[in-house]
Amino acid sequence: MAESTTPTIRLNEREKRLKDLLVDVAHFIDTNPVDTAEDGKTKPEPVVLRWAGGWVRDKLLGIESHDIDTAINCMTGEAFALRLRTFCESEANREKHSIGPEDVSILYKVARNPEKSKHLETTTSRLFGLDIDFVNLRRETYAEDSRNPQMEFGTPEEDAERRDATVNALFYRLDTESIEDFTGGLPDLEAKLMRTPLEPLKTFTDDPLRVLRLIRFASRLGFTIDPAAAKVMADETVLRNLKVKISRERVGVELEKMLKGNHPRVALKLIDSLGLYHTIFTDPGRQMPTPDTTNWGVVYTCLDSLAADNTPDSIFARLVANDEEKYVAWVFATVVPWEQQLPDPRPKGKKSAPPLSSLVAREGFKAPNKVSDIITAAHSHRPKMVELKDAVCTAEARMSQRDYFGLAIVGWDSGVGHWRLQLLYAILADIELRAGKGTDVKDVLAEWQKLLDHLVRLDLMNVPQLKRLVDGNMLGRELGLKPGIWVKRAKEIALEWQLRNPEATDPAGALEEVTKRRGELPIQGG
Repeated sequence: MAESTTPTIRLNEREKRLKDLLVDVAHFIDTNPVDTAEDGKTKPEPVVLRWAGGWVRDKLLGIESHDIDTAINCMTGEAFALRLRTFCESEANREKHSIGPEDVSILYKVARNPEKSKHLETTTSRLFGLDIDFVNLRRETYAEDSRNPQMEFGTPEEDAERRDATVNALFYRLDTESIEDFTGGLPDLEAKLMRTPLEPLKTFTDDPLRVLRLIRFASRLGFTIDPAAAKVMADETVLRNLKVKISRERVGVELEKMLKGNHPRVALKLIDSLGLYHTIFTDPGRQMPTPDTTNWGVVYTCLDSLAADNTPDSIFARLVANDEEKYVAWVFATVVPWEQQLPDPRPKGKKSAPPLSSLVAREGFKAPNKVSDIITAAHSHRPKMVELKDAVCTAEARMSQRDYFGLAIVGWDSGVGHWRLQLLYAILADIELRAGKGTDVKDVLAEWQKLLDHLVRLDLMNVPQLKRLVDGNMLGRELGLKPGIWVKRAKEIALEWQLRNPEATDPAGALEEVTKRRGELPIQGG
């Protein structure tokens, strides 16, 4: 243990109530032993409870945390939680600890799920408004050919050593109200250093997900990664194990936390500089090409700058509406290097393959289907978006044609929606492509800003929500036709007229336009 002066943790009122309750439960168990052993573990020693990991780290950093992992020395989490429930059923105990109806929730057992890289069974509850996980202290033993560790009861030192970083291996012992440091986490916390408790190569080989966790915590906390750890993160064995031993769902969970955090650019820069792109952003289930990531840094740096500009007429403010869309924007930044890669050729009689950027999002880190669909749509619509941007920048005559731009936007939005996010994807892809040709990013952004300014002047930013003057029934009556494939084109003609005549409120003009252009309709037999 570190010999320097150990800091203390000041509990808030809820944490103090919880600590007092759990210490009393431990005493209750010690004085009311049960005859049966729990999971083959006898109880030869008093129950000692420790709050572990992230809660301790965050409290020492002055960050409030509502999630607390409680480590138990001689019982499983489920066994302790069941005794906790028994203790709380006593009216005297409830009165002593002022436990109200809402203070103790139902206990939930969360089973092991090795396929999702969850190797440990836990029991979770909500006490005094805090989310609590109960689990026994443990040690892990990894077989060379297995991704799943053998879990056994362990000592506090063994439990600390199996963790991903020393700053996540600190304990707060409840009965003594003291901090325990078995791996040097306190000086690392002071130095803002992410370091592995054991030799880095062994730590990452045993559980390659720890590579991503260190990156996530380093970016979130503003810490640096220990050079010894950074040196082996891109080791061939570590990369191979990260690609094949860890479920892509777990990769996605870590990536999502990075991208939804306060410093996504820092996380992506670490991934980039450590040489991890092609291991994380790929589909390990198939043979994949290797995209050029030379200009990837330009993309995520540019997106970070765009996101920092909160002025109402900025690109980001006009295209990204909320935090969830901001997360989607960062997903775009991760897969843009794949945009220049051609998809697989379409087999005869089959649908065309999705773009590789969409495939990597869907299979590489299990992005939501909605996000993958937006990427697919953006890839498909990108050429038209570039065409409209060029029309504005070169002052083509058609740039004044409101229907030309309006119909394009309606078309982009008609499938998965989110045409604004699709346009942002096109901007990021354009930056990556043209940065490789030496074009200054500011010049690229200026061109897209011109397009957005033009769309605002034409009052088209909300055109997909425009209330149509005519519908299919009105068109059928006007043309004397039964519903058919002609309706789609007829509606387009009517919308073109409406876009050219934005002040119109009478459908007569739109109906007259469709009648005049009846020959353009795909009318069967006509």
